[in-house]
Amino acid sequence: MVELKTAREIERMRVTGRFVAEVLGELRERAQVGVNLLELEQHVRQRIRARGATSCYWDYAPSFGRGPFRNTICLSVNDAVLHGLPFDYRLRDGDVLTMDLAVGIDGWVADAAITVIVGTAAEEDLRLVRATEEALAAGIAAAVPGNRIGDISAAIAAVAHAHGYPINTEFGGHGLGRTMHEDPHIANNGAPGRGYRLLPGLTIALEPWFAATTDRIITDPDGWTLRSADGSRTAHSEHTIAITENGPTVLTLAA
Repeated sequence: MVELKTAREIERMRVTGRFVAEVLGELRERAQVGVNLLELEQHVRQRIRARGATSCYWDYAPSFGRGPFRNTICLSVNDAVLHGLPFDYRLRDGDVLTMDLAVGIDGWVADAAITVIVGTAAEEDLRLVRATEEALAAGIAAAVPGNRIGDISAAIAAVAHAHGYPINTEFGGHGLGRTMHEDPHIANNGAPGRGYRLLPGLTIALEPWFAATTDRIITDPDGWTLRSADGSRTAHSEHTIAITENGPTVLTLAA
């Protein structure tokens, strides 16, 4: 069931979104060669505690994971792309790290993800990361009142196709607001003009993610971390946005 938000509720989500963006910005600076993933997890725990916020991940136990998830951020390295379980690993030169954070403040949720390259960046990895960022921008641009979910999905897919990247549709964007996952689902591939019509008040997270050479994923023995089936590198970009009368507005930007 799709729940439309009032202008005041969207502003409350923006407060949460700014916090999410600030923390991800801090992590971008902290993700250096030699830093342990568990150090990044601890930083997020401290920031959430100090803000009086709540983690959307802690104790999360969906059907696709071996719950409950007992961390506050998803950290996915190299061929891992989604739901990465933080573990005792020190970042190495050239690692591709995706950081995905969802938080609630005063009952309102925001969700965002960034992919960074640690130390020396290989050109093919930069291209992959930039493709997800470009696809995210294209999806946001298509999120205007009167369009449909399929228009967003098709815009994201067009960027993937232009770069030659396969597309997985098992996991994608989603509605959110009072909880992390609400209707509708927003696949990263679809047909223009199909699906739910976009109305002012709809709040959604768009999250294009690509693996370099496969559209198949496998689950780690930890029961959570999703990796490309062929070991190719991955990237993931995400923003929470609101559909307004004047078009899309991004809620997960730092002030």
